[in-house]
Amino acid sequence: MTNIFNEVRQLADVTSRLTVLEAAAAIFLSFILTLCIAYLYKKTHTGARYSQSFVQTIIIMGVTVSVVMIVIGNNVAVAFGLVGAFSIIRFRSAMSDPKDIAFIFFGMAAGISCGLGFYILAILFTVSLSVIIIVLYMFDFGRGGSDKKRLSITVPENLHDETAFDGVLSAHYKYYALRSVETTNLGTMIQLVYIVQNKDGVKDKQVIDELRKMNGNLKVSVNYLNTEIF
Repeated sequence: MTNIFNEVRQLADVTSRLTVLEAAAAIFLSFILTLCIAYLYKKTHTGARYSQSFVQTIIIMGVTVSVVMIVIGNNVAVAFGLVGAFSIIRFRSAMSDPKDIAFIFFGMAAGISCGLGFYILAILFTVSLSVIIIVLYMFDFGRGGSDKKRLSITVPENLHDETAFDGVLSAHYKYYALRSVETTNLGTMIQLVYIVQNKDGVKDKQVIDELRKMNGNLKVSVNYLNTEIF
């Protein structure tokens, strides 16, 4: 019981270093900045998997971290205690997009700056990194130089010929390569998988229509390799 009272007294000493107004300002500013960060994430998100709860998590994490930094202050003992408390937390959903992790750290960094009282730094950091993210998004920086796709053609097992479609493929694609051959539908069908790259002006539907005339109107599909699918 004595230890508990000591901890409470210790926390009171830490929080007394800041006025209520300063603490409220840190929390409010961290909320505003992380709200802007979450809005930026929403507008620049390009993946197929969008989560409203993740957007809200950016805000919650930023504000929470700012409060944690206010409580810690310069008290090493309290810092180690909080580290021990947070060490038992386990994240049950893995983030598959590295940019999602970056936005979490973005919000946390803004919250830390606010919690430590570096308000101008927090604002400058948020604005600067937001501009960088917008520039990267507008110029589509980092995208692969070639728009290659995955073409799947299903043919009857008795009509299997790996060179049967070369004429159509060479006419519409500047690049194509057979990557796999596998059986489907209990061995009655063969699926040919190509990696292809369209010639200028070639439409996918045009190619699909021509291939379906040759494979008995069976399934032909095109998947876009540079699209994130989870």
